[in-house]
Amino acid sequence: MPRALKVNSGFREIKTGMFLLFVLWQAAWMLNSTAQGDEVDDRVKAFLDEHRGSWRDLNVPSSDGRLLHDLIVERGFTRGFEIGTSTGHSTIWIAWAMRKTGGKLITVEIDERRQAIARRNIEDLGLDDYVEFLLGDAHVLTPAQTGPFDFVFSDADKDWYIQYFKDIYPKLTANACFTAHNISARRARGWVGEYLEHVEAMPDMATRVDESGGGVAITCKR
Repeated sequence: MPRALKVNSGFREIKTGMFLLFVLWQAAWMLNSTAQGDEVDDRVKAFLDEHRGSWRDLNVPSSDGRLLHDLIVERGFTRGFEIGTSTGHSTIWIAWAMRKTGGKLITVEIDERRQAIARRNIEDLGLDDYVEFLLGDAHVLTPAQTGPFDFVFSDADKDWYIQYFKDIYPKLTANACFTAHNISARRARGWVGEYLEHVEAMPDMATRVDESGGGVAITCKR
């Protein structure tokens, strides 16, 4: 065999060998990544099941956490903002969803004790890469955000809901949803009625209220 053919043949064998090594490495990486993903999912599921019905400190019920999680996953949201972390029940559901979409959540809490509990929960579950915690007054921190956001959950002081919406509205993406807790269309009086009147008047957004749990108003770009 001519020397040139031998060299080319040897080069092809090296390339083939390198390609096979790459395929094997990629397969191993995917298996490891899947295993890690399953481990985190199992840990989160077990934690949420164990603590179902035991959340206090103004946390959402499990049905509302699941509602937020499913909304994020179904719409592929990746840039989240939460107003009112408390001890982190809703934060866990949102972060879990953001892990599935490759996104990240910024969450604001004014109470240092509550935030510390939320931080510990998130870290213990392996979700800390998907959450940025901000400690301070949401009246200050919310308008200071630059965004953009495609998902927002408001669950802080209710008489400030409209202002929170106004602060975040210019920073919403074209497909965003702004959600607010403790909203009931059946009892739309006082601050609830004022909030619903405000968001329902937005010409580029549509609002529906899910009352299967604690009541969540879901206002999404059309």
